[in-house]
Amino acid sequence: MTGSRMHRLLVLPIISLAAALLFTSCGTLPFGRDNRNKMIVSVSDQKMLLVRDGKPVKSYRVSTSKFGIGDQPGSNRTPLGRMQIAKKIGHKAPIGAVFKNRRPTGEVLKPNAPGRDPIVTRILWLTGTESRNRNAFRRTIYIHGTPEERRLGSPASYGCIRMSSRDVADLYDRVGYGADVFVIRGSIQSSRGSNQGTASLGKNIGRNRS
Repeated sequence: MTGSRMHRLLVLPIISLAAALLFTSCGTLPFGRDNRNKMIVSVSDQKMLLVRDGKPVKSYRVSTSKFGIGDQPGSNRTPLGRMQIAKKIGHKAPIGAVFKNRRPTGEVLKPNAPGRDPIVTRILWLTGTESRNRNAFRRTIYIHGTPEERRLGSPASYGCIRMSSRDVADLYDRVGYGADVFVIRGSIQSSRGSNQGTASLGKNIGRNRS
C-alpha cells in the first residue's frame, strides 16, 4: 500500500466524523454558540418570545418566580438581564419524564398530576453574563418543564422559568448552546403591534435591558 493511499484511508474517517459532529439537530455547532436564536422572557406578561435572526418565531406561556426578581443566593427569585444556555439536559426523554438532580428517575407524569411539582421533560441550564445575574448557574436557574401547567401565565416558580412539557421540548429542539435568554420586567406586548415592532424588539433587546 502506498503512502498516499494510506494517508487517504486515515483522513477520510476523520473528515466523516467531523462532519457528523458539525451538524446537530439544533442547527448550531456543538463547539460554538447559537447566535441566531434569542429568548425574551417578560415578567409582567409571564410569556416567552422566541426570536430567530431578529424575527419572532413563537410565543410560550411561562411562570417566573412567585418571590419576584433578583439574584441573591437563597432568594428563590428569577434574575433579570441577559443569560445564556450553558447546558441542555433531557434529550429524547419522554414528555413528562421526572428529573432529580438533573437525572431522570424513570417516572413519567401527566400534566397537572395532583400533588406533584418536580422538574420534568427538559432542562436548559442558564448562566449569567452580567453582575445582576452572575449567580444564575450556581443557583441552578433553569428553563424547565413543569407538571403544574394550570399555573402557567402567573408567577409560580422558585426562581426558574417554567414551561409546559410540550413547549419546553419544542424549545429544546429549536435552540442551541450559548443562545441568549433576556429576562425583562416590561411587556413584550407593547412591541407586538406589528411584526416590524416585534422584530425591532428582537434585534435591540441586548441594548435595551429593562
